[in-house]
Amino acid sequence: MLGNLFSVFSSDMAIDLGTANTLVYLKGKGIILNEPSVVAYKVKNGVKQVLAVGEDAKLMLGRTPGSIEAIRPMRDGVIADFDVAEEMIKHFIRKVHKRSALTKPRVIVCVPYGATAVEKRAIRQSVLSAGARKAGLIAEPIAAALGAGMPITEPTGSMVVDIGGGTTEVAVLSLGDIVYARSVRVGGDRMDEAVVSHLRRRQNLLVGESTAERIKTSIGTAHIPEDGRGTSMEIRGRNMLNGVPKEIEITQAEIASALSEPVQQICEAVMTALESTPPDLAADIVDSGVMLTGGGALLGELDIALRKQTGLAISVADESLNCVALGTGKSLEYEKQLMHVIDFDS
Repeated sequence: MLGNLFSVFSSDMAIDLGTANTLVYLKGKGIILNEPSVVAYKVKNGVKQVLAVGEDAKLMLGRTPGSIEAIRPMRDGVIADFDVAEEMIKHFIRKVHKRSALTKPRVIVCVPYGATAVEKRAIRQSVLSAGARKAGLIAEPIAAALGAGMPITEPTGSMVVDIGGGTTEVAVLSLGDIVYARSVRVGGDRMDEAVVSHLRRRQNLLVGESTAERIKTSIGTAHIPEDGRGTSMEIRGRNMLNGVPKEIEITQAEIASALSEPVQQICEAVMTALESTPPDLAADIVDSGVMLTGGGALLGELDIALRKQTGLAISVADESLNCVALGTGKSLEYEKQLMHVIDFDS
């Protein structure tokens, strides 16, 4: 009876531990949590005390007093602050499993392809310390391709470009595994930084991370509009010349110019991958095209910019924001068939 009771309360989960957002997939239920990877804490007697996690903590970014700090414990897809990341994972596990005392789930987490052994160990240890019974790791490109519904188990070449908050993963897959992959540390965060830098340099206006992200998602584009201007929006920040708040109008063309460098880096990563792909698989990719996943794939006309560079058909996945979480969840649902791509080594 006790065994049955425990199995009811203990559900295995998959976690997309992203730089910008953390998504949790519960076995048999799908994605049930999607919150920013942000933690707010204060230090008391040398110990960090967590005050808020996720949505509540994100509201505090750039708005905290000196006694409180709001941070993202993930940087470039890997853990930057071990203690805070552990508390964040623990919070999300408890939020998903209300009866935390009886819950010791098995967890599969996706990691960037370029993560080092030390970074992988840090992620695994954080998940285990947060209460998991067992922690498995799956490479992000494989998870993204699975989530996008690509036929990666077949003997044909498939190419996926997953543009996350901290990294862009470019991979060629065949027979259920990676033939070639490259991880470049450019993604949504780098795009936000490019917008902040552009406004500071060209407009003498200082804006925060959240404003830069709002600009990117509202009017961000990888391609300068045909009329040389495009749509516009009003933004507020601090005037760097006299220090007072200021409101200005910015155009799509300006933001396209600001984003040109990170967009070019993504294009170059795709071109490098194509050049390194075996000829037969490259021929398959000509037929099947390239699939874009991740939040960065939603940048306006990024598919057009990539099409111009590569000459290939470029598609954006239907649920690009959720692809990695869905794919990690799929590896949980079909664990026996996908055991060769899940690393459960301790």
